[in-house]
Amino acid sequence: MPVDGDGPAARPRRSGSQTAVPCQLMRGGTSHGPFFDGRALPADASTREAVLLAALGSPDARQIDGIGGAHPLTSKIGIVRPGAESGVDVEWTFGQAQPGGTTVDVTANCGNMLAAVLPFAVEAGMVVPAGDRTTARVLTRNTGMLAEITIATPAGDDGRRYVEYAGDARIDGVPGTAAGIEIGFLDTAGSVAGALLPTGNVRDAVDVPEVGPVDVTMIDNGQPLVIVAAARLGATGYETPAEIDGDEGLKSRVEALRLTCGRAMGLGDVTDKNYPKMTLVAPPRHGGTVSTRSFIPRVAHQSIGVLAAVTAATACVFEGSVAHDFATGVTGVEPTVSVEHPSGEFSVTLGLAPDDPQQVVRSALLRTARLLMSGDVLVPTSLWNPDTEERSA
Repeated sequence: MPVDGDGPAARPRRSGSQTAVPCQLMRGGTSHGPFFDGRALPADASTREAVLLAALGSPDARQIDGIGGAHPLTSKIGIVRPGAESGVDVEWTFGQAQPGGTTVDVTANCGNMLAAVLPFAVEAGMVVPAGDRTTARVLTRNTGMLAEITIATPAGDDGRRYVEYAGDARIDGVPGTAAGIEIGFLDTAGSVAGALLPTGNVRDAVDVPEVGPVDVTMIDNGQPLVIVAAARLGATGYETPAEIDGDEGLKSRVEALRLTCGRAMGLGDVTDKNYPKMTLVAPPRHGGTVSTRSFIPRVAHQSIGVLAAVTAATACVFEGSVAHDFATGVTGVEPTVSVEHPSGEFSVTLGLAPDDPQQVVRSALLRTARLLMSGDVLVPTSLWNPDTEERSA
C-alpha cells in the first residue's frame, strides 16, 4: 500500500482577523469531531491546544462559537500524520476536549474515532489506495497502541480510488448503514495503566467513604475501566443515559469510586483526567453476554466506547471478575462477547492464549465512519498567526 509520507500538508492561511485551518469533520463509530493533518498545526503545544479548543468552541458548555456538539462524544479531535516508525503506515493522536473544559486530554484512547483515521489519511493524500481494499497499520501516539485497519477503496468512474462510505454494515448508536471498517487490535493490554490487571487481581474490594466496601474489577485492555455491579451502587444497570445523568446521588457515588480506584490502578489523582472510565454491569436482557452502562467519565455514554467494549468483554472471560458474575455464553479460545449498552449491543471477538485464558492475544471488531465536511475551521488570528509562527514538523 503506497504511503505518501513526503506529500505536502494542507496549509493554514490568514483570512482577515481569522486563521483558516484545513480540517475534515468526520464521524468515527458513535463519535465525531474534526480531523487535522498534524503537519499543518502549530508546533508549540500550548498554541496548538488553544487552536483546538477554539475550533470546538470550548470552554463554553454549548460550544456555540465552534464546531463542537456540546457533548463529550462530539468534542473529540484526531491529529493524523504519516507513520514515522518501521511497520507503521499512519500515526495519530486522539484529543478529548470537554464542552466546558479548558484543556485537551491527549493521554487516553478512542476506538470510535480510530475508525476514521485511515479514511482521513486517504482523503488527505497520506495513503494512496492500490486496490479495492486498503489495509494500514495505525499507531495511536497517546498510548502506543497498534491496530490494523481495513477499509473499502473501490475505483470511481475516473479511475481513481476513493474511500467507500456506503454499505450494509450497521452499528448500534448510529442511524442507517455504512461501509464496514475492520479493526484488529494488536497490542492493547495495559494501554494506559501499564498492565492488563493493574492491581494484579481480577477482583478487588475497595473502601469508598460514600459507599463502603465495593467489589470491583480494575482492568485495562485498551481503556482503563473500573467494572462494578450496578446494584452495588444503587442502580439497576438498565437506566437510560438521561436517567443516569439526572441521578446526582448515583453520579456522586460513581465519581467517589472512580477517584479511589484511579489511585489503586497507579494512575494517581484522576480528578482532572478522562480515565479510568466507569462501567456498571448487570445480567443481559436482550440475548447478549452482559449489560453495561458507561460513564465518560462523569456523564453517561449513549452507547459504549470501542475500547471500553473491548476491555469489558475481556473482563467477561476472566473467571472471578465482577463482569464474569453476570456474563453468559462465553466459551472457547475465540469467544465473541456481545456487550449490551443503551443503544443496542457491541460484539467483540477475542483471541485467548490456549495455555493461558487470561492472556488476550488479539481483539477484533467492526465499526463505520463517514466524512461529514471538508474545508477550513476558522479561529482567531490572535491565537495563532501562521504567517509568523511555525507549524508542527
